[in-house]
Amino acid sequence: MAKTDGARLAVLVSGRGSNFEALHLGLHALDDRPAHIVGLISDQPQALALEKAERFAVPSQVIERNRYESKAAFESALVAALKTLEPNWIVLAGFMRVLSADAIAPFAGRMINIHPSLLPKHRGLHTHERVLAAREAVHGASIHFVTPELDGGPVLSQVTMAVEDNDDPDTLAKRLLPLEHRLMRATVALLATNEVKCVHGEITINGQVLRQPLRLGHDLDDHGQRMGQPDTR
Repeated sequence: MAKTDGARLAVLVSGRGSNFEALHLGLHALDDRPAHIVGLISDQPQALALEKAERFAVPSQVIERNRYESKAAFESALVAALKTLEPNWIVLAGFMRVLSADAIAPFAGRMINIHPSLLPKHRGLHTHERVLAAREAVHGASIHFVTPELDGGPVLSQVTMAVEDNDDPDTLAKRLLPLEHRLMRATVALLATNEVKCVHGEITINGQVLRQPLRLGHDLDDHGQRMGQPDTR
């Protein structure tokens, strides 16, 4: 029988929850899973991710921004809910809100976000359109530590793919999504099985400073194992 111990994950979502689904299924396919999802929180009551959580028997709840008189009150409720889950790591997987420093502080260095671009390029929305408009040859996704700056935290890992001549925003998004799922699973496994810290904007892995993001398939395999040391000079 598969184990259910390992690192405790809380997942924040706003929409369909494809990365949540891929992460849950990927972890449950392992006999010796490094982590498990203890709860899902959505800021949108109609998010499809909530249906997936119910199907997977993952506890879920809605903390809707519009039900609170201020952003501070909303974030206070969110922080309280997260503390109740006692997560080792908090994963923002399509969570469409920028959190304040006060909301991040209780979980500093333990909150990550996945973003569909090769950060620091193309922070924010409409990344696929912007890649095509810039005529870039390479696109990808990044997982970074969350800071109050939109998509501005230190980048831990990335995955890349070539932009094809006939690509449009929809085809780019469709081809990138499976790579996002792989990156999410691999990065969570890395976090759960290594000592990864982010302090004062600097990432260390088992005491070594990370000078550039780990690249899936180059520095990091699909099981979260290192494929050689990154540049730590």
